[in-house]
Amino acid sequence: MSAQSNYVRFPTIDISGTNYVFRQEAAPIGEYMQQIVGGNKKIVTVECYPGVNQDEILNIFSRINPELVIHSDDLAFEPEKMDALLEQDLMPTDPVFGIMTVRELKDYFYPQRLEQARAAIQNVAGVVLVYGVGASLVHPGDVQIVADITRWEIQLRYRRGMSNWRTCQTDLPKLKKYKRGFFAEWRWADRVKDKLLHTMDFYLDMTTEGKPAMIDGASYRAALLQVSAQPFRLVPYFDPGVWGGNWMKEKFALPENGSNYAWSFDGVPEENSLLLSFEGHLIQTPALNLVYQQPRRLLGEHVHARFGKEFPIRFDMLDTINGQNLSLQVHPLTEYIQQNFNMHYTQDESYYILDAQEGSSVWLGVKTGVNQEKMTNDLRAAQAGKLSFPAHKYINHVPVKKHDHVLIPAGTLHCSGAGTMVLEISATPYIFTFKMWDWDRVDLDGKPRPIHVERGLENIQWERDTEWIKKELLHQDTVVYQDAHTIIEKTGLHEREFIDTFRISTDDKATVKRNGSVHVLNLVEGAQAKIVSPTNAFKPFTVHYAETFILPQSAGEYRIEADKPIKVIMACVRR
Repeated sequence: MSAQSNYVRFPTIDISGTNYVFRQEAAPIGEYMQQIVGGNKKIVTVECYPGVNQDEILNIFSRINPELVIHSDDLAFEPEKMDALLEQDLMPTDPVFGIMTVRELKDYFYPQRLEQARAAIQNVAGVVLVYGVGASLVHPGDVQIVADITRWEIQLRYRRGMSNWRTCQTDLPKLKKYKRGFFAEWRWADRVKDKLLHTMDFYLDMTTEGKPAMIDGASYRAALLQVSAQPFRLVPYFDPGVWGGNWMKEKFALPENGSNYAWSFDGVPEENSLLLSFEGHLIQTPALNLVYQQPRRLLGEHVHARFGKEFPIRFDMLDTINGQNLSLQVHPLTEYIQQNFNMHYTQDESYYILDAQEGSSVWLGVKTGVNQEKMTNDLRAAQAGKLSFPAHKYINHVPVKKHDHVLIPAGTLHCSGAGTMVLEISATPYIFTFKMWDWDRVDLDGKPRPIHVERGLENIQWERDTEWIKKELLHQDTVVYQDAHTIIEKTGLHEREFIDTFRISTDDKATVKRNGSVHVLNLVEGAQAKIVSPTNAFKPFTVHYAETFILPQSAGEYRIEADKPIKVIMACVRR
C-alpha cells in the first residue's frame, strides 16, 4: 500500500465577489433581521427543512419582536394521522425499503388551519414570524428565508435520538428513521426548497448546532452559478461498518472512532455537501441544491433531458483492507425498481480496485452449472439460521489487483472480498441492495443486518455464470488514445449500464474532450494533479490522491497536468 496521502477532508470553494451579506450565530443574525423589518408590518417566513433545530430558529428570530408567531408544524396533520397515511408507502414490515412518494408537503396540512393562519396575519399591524416545516404554505413572506441542513447531519441526529418530523414513532431504529426521510420527508421538503431557492431573500445554514450562518439569497445563487462552471469537490463523510478496513483511516488520517471505517461518500451530490467560502465565511449547503439551481450547466443538456434534476453518477469507497467480505448481494432490475419502489432507474455499478492486498478478490456471478433450486434452498435455509451458506460452492471467487475494473450490472450477484479498497462507480440510486448472505455475522450494534433473500431471488440473473462474467464483466479495458506521454483507456461500464468510464494515464498533459455530460473523476494513482482550462474558463484546480472531483459540463474542455506519472478515472453519461 502507498503512503499516507494529502487528502483534503474539508474542501472549500472560494466564491468570488465581495458584495454579500453574511451573519453568523444567533444574536448577529437576529439583530440584522431586526434592522431589516424595522418595526413595520412585515411577514418573515422561515421555511425549515425537516431536521433543522426549530428551537434555534425561534431563538434567532424572537429578536425581531414579532407581534404574532405562527408555527407551521402546528397546522399539519397530527402525528398519529401522519403515521397512518405514510404506512402504505413506507412498507412497515420492511426495515429498509419503501415507495418513493409522489405526494407533496401541502398534502399533509389542514387547508382550514392554513386559511385561519392567513386570516390572523391580516389582523396584525406589526411584525409576523412564520416558521417551521411548511412555513411558506402559510405565506411566502415579505422576507423569505430557507433554513437548511445537510443530509449527513440529519442522519447523525437520527443516531443521536432525533425523531422524524410529525411522528408518534419516536423510538424507531436508525434505519427506519432514514427510510422515512429517504422515501418521504426529504422528497416533500426538496420540492418546496427547489422553488424557494429561486426566490429566497436569505439562506440559513443550520447544519452545525449552535452556529447558524446566513448569506443573502442573491449571493448564494451567484455562488452556485460560479460552482456550476468550474471543477469542485464535495465534502466527504466516512462511516464505520462491520466489514470495514483500515486503509482510509491510515491514508486520510481519519479520527479514531473505535471501529474500522467501511464507507466513504465523496461523490454523491444527493448525500454530500458543498462548503462555500465567502472570504473565509463558510456556508455548508447540500450539494443537491446545486443540481436544483443549475441542472443544465452542471449536467449538460442531454443528461438533464434524460434525468431531470438528478445527478446520475455516484462515486464512493468501500474499504475491506484488513477487513471482511461485504454481504453477498444483488441490485434490482430496472423494471423491478420501477414497479416496486417508484424509482426511474436502478443501481447499476462497478468496482474500480483502488488498492489491494495480496490474495484480494471479489465475488461475482454464479458458477457455471449451479443448480438453481439447491442454491435457492440453501439461501433460504441460511436466512433461517439452519446452515452457513456455502458461497464457494455457488459463487465465482475472482482474484483482483490494483487498477482492475469489475463491471456489475443490476441483477448480478456480487460483493467485494476482504483485502480490497474499492472505488465504487455507479448509478445514483444507492440504498437498493438486496443482501442475500452476511457471512454468519451481526452488525456493530450486535443485531443481524437485514437480509432480503426473496427480493434478491426475484432479480438474480442466473445466466451470468463463470463464462459470461469473464466475457462481459472482467478485463474490458481498451485503448482509445495513445501518445508518448498519455494513454486513455475505456474501462467500462457494461452495455446494460448508462455510464462510460475512462482511465487517463499521463506524466505530462492530457486534454479531455467533452461528450455533453458532467464528468466525475478520481485521482487513482499519483500524489497530485492539476486540472487546467485551455481557455482559462476556470482557475487551475489541484486534486490529491484518492480525491473525487466533478467537472460540470459548462466548464468546457479541460487538461490534466502532472510532472510525475498519474492515473485518473473519469465517468460520464454515455451519449
